[in-house]
Amino acid sequence: MNSQFGLMHVWAQGDVVIRGVAVILVGMSLASWIVILIKALDIFRFRRMARAAEGFWDSKDLESGLASLGKAQDNPFRRQVERGREATEHHRANQARLHDSLDVSEWLSRALRNGLDAFTARLQSGLAILASVGSTAPFIGLFGTVWGIYNALVAIGMSGHSTIDKVAGPVGEALIMTALGLAVAIPAVLGYNALVRGNKAILNQLHRFAHDLHAYFLTGARVKPPPSLAAVTKGH
Repeated sequence: MNSQFGLMHVWAQGDVVIRGVAVILVGMSLASWIVILIKALDIFRFRRMARAAEGFWDSKDLESGLASLGKAQDNPFRRQVERGREATEHHRANQARLHDSLDVSEWLSRALRNGLDAFTARLQSGLAILASVGSTAPFIGLFGTVWGIYNALVAIGMSGHSTIDKVAGPVGEALIMTALGLAVAIPAVLGYNALVRGNKAILNQLHRFAHDLHAYFLTGARVKPPPSLAAVTKGH
């Protein structure tokens, strides 16, 4: 691109408003990319933890199952096991006081639900930044465009010349602000949608794991998954 219509030229020729808009958009872009990268790395880690959680049910006892989940304290599957164990032990130790108000099933459900809510809040942290950037960046860029065109028209009116070479440069520079706003907003929107889908998949796995834990702590056995459609068809 010719330097006369490049970003450096826009910065050099722009006033305080244009430069302020450019700084805001660049800052929003950096913030959105930082959130996307951090949350994407978290999703990859939690997916590995979810795959490891399948081996939990092949363990011979609870302690070996916890060991199979690893020692990471931010592992949501490990935390659910610990929450369930602590809730069950607490209810048994205080059964005389808790029995009349809450049975062990409801007490355990509350503990596991609190863990799910805490992890859901952690997954969703930062997504508000992406949503805000995706929804506001185009309008901020459009504001820079309108302001640039206004200044261009004022300059043209003062010079008294409206030839194409007088119009093309200032208007082209102003339109760069719209392009910059879109360049900031599009990755934020795409990143937001991808992260929401990834978070939903992990939460579904954690919900199923919590359901199985609830049955395990109450009955001592995991709830067997329903037979697949293929197995049912084969049986008939």
